[in-house]
Amino acid sequence: MTVEEFILKIEAEFPDMEQGKLLPDSVFREVMNWNSINALILIAMVDTEYDVILTADDLRSSVIVNDIFSIIQTRHT
Repeated sequence: MTVEEFILKIEAEFPDMEQGKLLPDSVFREVMNWNSINALILIAMVDTEYDVILTADDLRSSVIVNDIFSIIQTRHT
């Protein structure tokens, strides 16, 4: 699993987001038009694709895409 593959999965889950705009160091809240629905969609996608549960605290403490990706890497078996 690479961060680029993770970004492709995010882009597939959010078709309204401009493709190629999300980068590993992107502030995801700015690029993804962040709201509670998008947070739930991201949490569900990560659970389905990686079998990792993201918490609200995980999302609050994350700023860039790489922050979320690092959490997934540490918890993914």
